[in-house]
Amino acid sequence: MSGHVFLAPGAAGLHRQSGFGVIMIVVILVMLASLAASMVRMSWGTAITSANDIQAARARQAAKAGVEWGLYMSLRGAWANCTSSTQTLDLRSTSGMLVTVTCSGNATPYVEGGDSGGAPRQVRIYAIEAVACNGATACPDDDAATGLGYVERRIRTSVIDVDVQP
Repeated sequence: MSGHVFLAPGAAGLHRQSGFGVIMIVVILVMLASLAASMVRMSWGTAITSANDIQAARARQAAKAGVEWGLYMSLRGAWANCTSSTQTLDLRSTSGMLVTVTCSGNATPYVEGGDSGGAPRQVRIYAIEAVACNGATACPDDDAATGLGYVERRIRTSVIDVDVQP
């Protein structure tokens, strides 16, 4: 005899390991797919945040432009008395924004002090507010405000016009 012992298939002491490698491969593939999905989601969130930051900067600049336009209209333009005047500026072709500019102020000037000659000084106070947004119809756009990607910026300023004509 040669000293070798032959065991028949299924005999005691002989275990066959089949399928364990396939299970490990499936587990590893699921983990890699989960990792890839989370990376895509983070990348998507970063892109949305960046786009909103750019839109917010555009909205702020549009609101600033609206305030400057409102100041011009109230002091030198058609809003001479500035009593509840409102206008919507359409800046969608350049910045993608609508700007609603409102001017409110006292209709009649009041006297505050006097000049060096003793004549009374006429004063009028205006409040200019500009609301810029990327809405579809007007600012603020309540329907679009709950949607993804909507931005709105509001700037309010006051101006005093001294020695106005009553």
